[in-house]
Amino acid sequence: MMMDADNATLVMIDYQPRLLPAIHHGQKLVARSVTLGRLAALLDVPVIGTEQSPDKLGENVPSIKRLCTETLAKSRFDASKTLTATALAERRQVVLCGCEAHVCVLQTALGLQRLGFEVFVVEDAVGARRRADKAAALARMSQAGVTLVTLEMVAFEWLGDAGHPRFKDVQALIK
Repeated sequence: MMMDADNATLVMIDYQPRLLPAIHHGQKLVARSVTLGRLAALLDVPVIGTEQSPDKLGENVPSIKRLCTETLAKSRFDASKTLTATALAERRQVVLCGCEAHVCVLQTALGLQRLGFEVFVVEDAVGARRRADKAAALARMSQAGVTLVTLEMVAFEWLGDAGHPRFKDVQALIK
């Protein structure tokens, strides 16, 4: 299945300052995710953030938080039920990025899939403390039917056509 910007929501999961220093290549993850968020903004895709126990882990880092039209605090690792009360309910595709791949990203992806959403996980914009945890999470999500994609796949599928009025802006963003 192809991703469609008119039917998608980007969900940015748990980019929190108490968590990020422990994430393998955490700063690179944030940079890729900021690019993804900017891409969503260019193409009018809603962006929702989540924060796991923000009273303990802090709010999302400012570069992520400012990209989100709304940010939801949560205590459950699976944010799917919290998300369905948002603008997400009007769109059937969810693109996920964030931390940690084997906990909140995995559980949210499986939860959204169970609720009938088409779920895409941007594998170059998810992270974990250990590479093995990320690899196992991606394998498990793929086996469960979640579609794994890259940032560039998202960009070009959301554009759909080189004649798109935002093509040059998107191309400049991802190069």
